[in-house]
Amino acid sequence: MSALDWLVMLAVLSGIIIYGVLKGKGQKGSDTYLRADRRMKWPVVLLGVMATQASAITFLSAPGQAYTDGMRFVQYYFGLPIAMVVICVTFIPIFKKLNVYTAYEFLEQRFDRRTRLLTSFLFLLSRGLATGISIYAPSIILSSILGWNIYLTNVITGGLLIIYTYSGGAKAIAHTQKVQFLIILGAMCVAGYSVVTHLPAGISFSDALYVAGKAGKLNAITTNFNWQDKYNIWSGVIGGFFLALSYFGTDQSQVGRYLTAKNTNESRMGLIINGLVKVPMQFGILLIGALLFTFYTFNAGTLYYNERVFNEYSHNHPAEAGAMNQQYIALQQQYQHQATTILSRRNSTDNEKDLIAFTNTQQHISTLRDSLKRSIVNTHTSNESSDTNYIFLYFVKHTLPKGLIGLLFAVIFLASWGSISAALNSLASSSLMDVHLLGKCDSTPDKKQLSLGRLHTLVWGIFCIGVAMFATRMGSLIEAVNVLGSLFYGTILGIFLVAFYVKKARGKIVFAAAIITEVCVIVIYNLNIVSFLWLNVIGALLVVAICMIGSKRREVS
Repeated sequence: MSALDWLVMLAVLSGIIIYGVLKGKGQKGSDTYLRADRRMKWPVVLLGVMATQASAITFLSAPGQAYTDGMRFVQYYFGLPIAMVVICVTFIPIFKKLNVYTAYEFLEQRFDRRTRLLTSFLFLLSRGLATGISIYAPSIILSSILGWNIYLTNVITGGLLIIYTYSGGAKAIAHTQKVQFLIILGAMCVAGYSVVTHLPAGISFSDALYVAGKAGKLNAITTNFNWQDKYNIWSGVIGGFFLALSYFGTDQSQVGRYLTAKNTNESRMGLIINGLVKVPMQFGILLIGALLFTFYTFNAGTLYYNERVFNEYSHNHPAEAGAMNQQYIALQQQYQHQATTILSRRNSTDNEKDLIAFTNTQQHISTLRDSLKRSIVNTHTSNESSDTNYIFLYFVKHTLPKGLIGLLFAVIFLASWGSISAALNSLASSSLMDVHLLGKCDSTPDKKQLSLGRLHTLVWGIFCIGVAMFATRMGSLIEAVNVLGSLFYGTILGIFLVAFYVKKARGKIVFAAAIITEVCVIVIYNLNIVSFLWLNVIGALLVVAICMIGSKRREVS
């Protein structure tokens, strides 16, 4: 990066840290540190909810996901607006009425302490692991820029965001997320515009969409039904609904955002608007990836987008790397010529042979890339099995003008900090209130609660940095996070659905149902019976079914 890029990136990041520390001043106790005194208005709640969900993984990995697999990932969000309505009607009024610190406090009042502890444990495990993966995403940037070891950049990335999260708590998080997300949205619009403007002369936006469409990258809606298909409209609407209902309704990282609102209406407004804007926003981010595919169809790209790993492989295996690279260059030139041909004949009725040749060459390039990835892993050059997370990063680094590169890199850091800081705060809230101070909150002085809250934040920060060290094996990060959540979210959601709607269910039955269900979900996942989104449906409905059957038998006996 140039000196100007470094200046822009460091200025933005240091400004956010200072802003967060200043906004987080005046901590008095756990209510201030964990819930920001419950004074936030709906715009702050909205931006906090969106910033918590839209981590660096969203902006770093999603374009790469569309580049490699098309835009069908957007269907994952189709059930989200419906889930927002259910949460606003059922979840929020109960949480606000009971004045809880965490969603899991409600479960002790409804069932028993054992059920509360089990549910909070499932949350802490899933969110702790997912947050570690989120730390890894921006670490890729530092590693790419500086050529440093990824493990060192994990420590630096995680350590920086702990500064204002540790000192300022929920209040600092709410205010920094507001600024972070506005900067992020503006920068991503600039990035999308830059992809289009850097297309070769004579290639219009509609031309770019045409090529991306013929390459299968604009598959935003796929109606085929297949239990093992990760993304189609059925798994998106149904599985996505259950996943969103669990994430926004029972995951403390999101519940904690709208618990900071001054009243129920402010919480509802923030969530409803989130439901309206999330799908178009995600569509736009994925569209950047589809356009990137067209960009690298007409411009010289690379066989493997993780430059550091590819250079290391080329150094250790020059003959194999050279042969693959020469084959890629020849295929890419052929592919560019074929793309130009199908564009020139796009209105012709005799274009079928050209399209077949175009897609065949695309398949040859994909096969070559897969072969290189396997060789990289087999030769122990890297544990990373995919370069999906580096595609957008490669474009930013090699195409955008000075200054803008630094801004885009800073944006990915900001996205990471926004989601990770909220996650650390939620982890600290749950481990403190649901475990450490369980039954002792009222007798613990405010200052003691504040110091314990900061200690829990620090411990979780260190834990998540540790998890980030193992994230190199996970391929597409945006997919890995959602798979991980789906292993636990269905069971957690099922517990809450029973609490809300199965009035006769008791704690003993719910606890047993949750254990049985979680074992079943893990077995189903390991046997690869269905795609991961369906695990949310299976988990939630299985808990409800077991509890309903158990409650009826108890009633009969």
